[in-house]
Amino acid sequence: MLDALKALTNYLAGGVEAVAAVMIGLAAIEATVRAAPLFVRWSASLQQDVEPIRLRLGRWLTLALEFEVAADILRTAVAPSWNDIGQLAAIVALRTVLNFILKREVATAELRDMAGPR
Repeated sequence: MLDALKALTNYLAGGVEAVAAVMIGLAAIEATVRAAPLFVRWSASLQQDVEPIRLRLGRWLTLALEFEVAADILRTAVAPSWNDIGQLAAIVALRTVLNFILKREVATAELRDMAGPR
C-alpha cells in the first residue's frame, strides 16, 4: 500500500512540475512576442516599454516557483528519509530565496511605476 501511495505521489508531483514548466514556457513565449517589436522600434522610452514585460514575466516565474516547491514537498511527503528531507530543505531554501528576490524586484518596479515619471 505504501508503495502505491509513493507512486501516486510521484506522479502527482510530476504533474505539478509539468504545470510549472508549461507556465514558464508560455510566459517566456508571451514575453518574447511582446518584446520582439521593441527590437525593431528603438526609442528613448525603451526602459518604460520593457518594464511591464519584465513585471508580467516575473509574476509568472514567481507563481511557477511556488508550483515547483509544491512538487518538491509532494515528493518527500510519503515516508521520507533524512537524506530526502535534507535535499528538500536545500531545494526549498534556494527556490524560496529566488522567489523572494523576484517578488521584491516586481514590487519595487510596481512602486516605481505608481510613482509616475520623474
